[in-house]
Amino acid sequence: MSQQKIVLTGDRPTGPLHIGHYVGSLANRLLLQQTYKQYVMIADVQALTDNVDNPKKVHENVTQVMLDYLAVGIDPTKTTIFIQSMIPEIADLTVYYLNLVTVNRLRRNPTVKTEIAQKGYGEHVTAGFLMYPVSQAADITVVRAQLVPVGEDQLPMIEQTNEIVRSFNRIYHTDALCEVEALVPKIARLPGTDGKSKMSKSLGNAIYLSDSADVVTKKIMGMYTDPNHLRATDPGKVEGNPVFEYLDAFDSDTKTVEELKQHYQRGGLGDVVVKKRLLEVLQSFLEPIRTRRAQLAHDIPSVMKLLKEGTEQTRIVAAHTMDRVKEAMHLNYF
Repeated sequence: MSQQKIVLTGDRPTGPLHIGHYVGSLANRLLLQQTYKQYVMIADVQALTDNVDNPKKVHENVTQVMLDYLAVGIDPTKTTIFIQSMIPEIADLTVYYLNLVTVNRLRRNPTVKTEIAQKGYGEHVTAGFLMYPVSQAADITVVRAQLVPVGEDQLPMIEQTNEIVRSFNRIYHTDALCEVEALVPKIARLPGTDGKSKMSKSLGNAIYLSDSADVVTKKIMGMYTDPNHLRATDPGKVEGNPVFEYLDAFDSDTKTVEELKQHYQRGGLGDVVVKKRLLEVLQSFLEPIRTRRAQLAHDIPSVMKLLKEGTEQTRIVAAHTMDRVKEAMHLNYF
């Protein structure tokens, strides 16, 4: 295994993972674990920033996310999976890094600004939410990650991480921290089944890796398509049509997909035919994942044992990072 780059990825445990997560991150992780030293973080602390009044939900979903990881093929012998809150060094680093960032800089972060607006926080935004870019910098640097797969909307977070790294190394005359490179997946995000730009549990427009075959059928047959494609004979639009976006993401027979697109655009192809094609493709993709997930769910203690072992391995790496950081900051008293 190449040690040229260390990779860090992660998910917030606010619910089971959906097919949008697979396209945006999980598929990347399956490839990256074959080549690099990969860490996958279950970001329960981050999840609390907008679930502070429902910690039980976050706790329970840690297990659900771990089941999804293992079911899709994330291999604990190749990928180290850990729980964010169980690595106290992350919290320590966050405190140190906060001295290197101004409040105004955090407010100007485009990702933070967008999410504050989306959630309607306004002046009521919490300090924990506002400082998330600093916490993420700690997540990344605690394992000395050099490559982080993110969507385009997260690029400002990586930029801020590198600002913190450069400031720390300059101020403390060290090379204890390394800058990070963003890896943007080819398909960064799938729209929801209702045609909205974001697939999420709260909007009820997601297809989950754990959904039963019947549920998947219901969701796909009810998907948004082209609202002006009223009859099969009408020409339809492919752009902005979730059914075709999902086919692009999951159907390996690109020739057939292209033929369907052309037929749809010139007219004579009904939405039901295209949805049935997608249904066949997605059921074939999801069935082995569902089966594997169900098997794993019968032995939760073994699943959590794997997560505990990954967390313990990460603690060793985090402690080494913290030793270097404290030495640079002259905080190594004993």
